Amino acid sequence: MKTLKCDLCEVTAVGETFEEWMKALRPHYMQAHAEFMNDPSHTQEDMGKWMAENKARFEAA
Repeated sequence: MKTLKCDLCEVTAVGETFEEWMKALRPHYMQAHAEFMNDPSHTQEDMGKWMAENKARFEAA
């Protein structure tokens, strides 16, 4: 199991895989960072970049 901080604040989430960590982080993200999640200017490319950056952070932890 890995514990990793949210990329936008100090809250942590735990997961054995990146997918589990992302699933554990989702409720926090939806509540605390709703403006980020609902920003209409974010593209599929932005989402892909977020996924790649955070997967790299998870794997390095």
